[in-house]
Order: sequence, then structure tokens, then C-alpha cells
Amino acid sequence: MLDQIVDSSLIFSFKTILIFLVLVILEAVLSADNAIALAAIAQGLPNRKSQKYALNLGLVFAYILRMALILTATWVINFWQFELLGALYLLWLVFNYFIFQKEKEHHHSLQSQSLWQAIPSIAITDLAFSLDSVTTAIAIADDLWLILLGGTVGVITLRFLAELFIHWLEEYTHLEDAGFITVGLVGVRLLIRVINTDFVPPEWLMISTIALVFLWGFSKRSSETIEPHKVAMEDLELKEHEEREKISS
Repeated sequence: MLDQIVDSSLIFSFKTILIFLVLVILEAVLSADNAIALAAIAQGLPNRKSQKYALNLGLVFAYILRMALILTATWVINFWQFELLGALYLLWLVFNYFIFQKEKEHHHSLQSQSLWQAIPSIAITDLAFSLDSVTTAIAIADDLWLILLGGTVGVITLRFLAELFIHWLEEYTHLEDAGFITVGLVGVRLLIRVINTDFVPPEWLMISTIALVFLWGFSKRSSETIEPHKVAMEDLELKEHEEREKISS
């Protein structure tokens, strides 16, 4: 009786929707550290217009590269050299960031000399992160179209997250450091996978660690953003006081 009520095609559709939701959530969670790296690259440009342009065009190329990676994933995963290059690139980003921070008393993101340096940097950085997320997606889903759709949602999510992080990087003191610590964690995870897959930390442990690091990143607001707000509130209170005095007089 139950077999007649529940059609197998319906079960398949529920399974497909569930897998898609898992892929979307996974992409969103794993995009946080990716987004902060892209935001830091874009933030090195001189104005908001060029930052948005770099993110838009950079992520168009990133999307093309990510789709190509998904389509060739069964071939790519047979070559450990790709994951090694991705791991070394991410670790180089972290090394470059913290060395720059040490040399400059007041660091402000990965400095991009020009728009045309930022765009390929954004695309390549996303590709390096995709080596980890695409492998995870393939382990969860068997349908290629579902993985492609999940990757598409991931890039769209990444675009909005990166722009949010550009604002947040200016607002929270530890956020940029926290972001690059998580970039380093992803790089180390890829490196471990190249050396010995048995030692790769589970996904839940990575997500939990990244969440804790980001909690620290959002723990302190920059005084540069607190003070203007405080001054603005004081000015508003002063104006209201002056207006009340004028009315009473």
C-alpha cells in the first residue's frame, strides 16, 4: 500500500532537492574564507567603483574556471599536482599578507597595483578554493547538473559576501586577520590531502574551526568606525538641545 502511495520519482525529487540544499549551504559556509580573500584583493583598489568592477569581472572568469573544473573534476582529482599548486597558492597569499602586515605598521589588505592585476588574482584565488569545495560536492552528489547548479549558486553567494566583507574589513579590527587564518587552514587541508588523505580533517571540524575564528574576527570594532558614529550622535544631541532652547526662548 505504501509503495502505491509514495511514487519512486517523488522520492527522487525530494532527494534531489535535499542534496541541492546541502550543496547550497555547504557553498555558503565554505565561501566565507574565500570571500574575505577576494574582498581583501579588491579592497586594495582605490575606490568603490573599481572594487565592484574587479569583483564582477573577476568572478565572471572565476565562474568559467569553476565550471571547467567541475566538468573535468574526475580527471583533475587524479593529479595531486593541482591540489599542491592550489595549497601553495593559498599559503602564499597568507604568507604575503602577514609579511606585509609585519613590515607595515598600518596594513590595509593585499595591495593591488592595478585593476588588471586584481581581476586575474580574484579568478585564480577562487579556483584554488574550488579545488576543495568541488571535491566535497562530488562526494555528496552524483548528478553533474546538480553540482554545476550548486557551483553557480556558490559564485553568486560569493559575489555578495565579498562586497559585504569589503565594508566589514573596515569595521572590525581582527576580521582580516581571521579571514587569512582560515585561508591558511584551507591551504593546509589541501596540502595534507596531497601528502596523505587519511590525515585530512573532517568537514565538520573545518567548519567549526572556521566559525570560531570568524567569531574572534567579529569580536572587536575598529575605533575609526566607532568614533565617527559617536561624534555624529553627539552632534545630533547638541542640535536637538539647541532647537529645544530656541523653542523655549
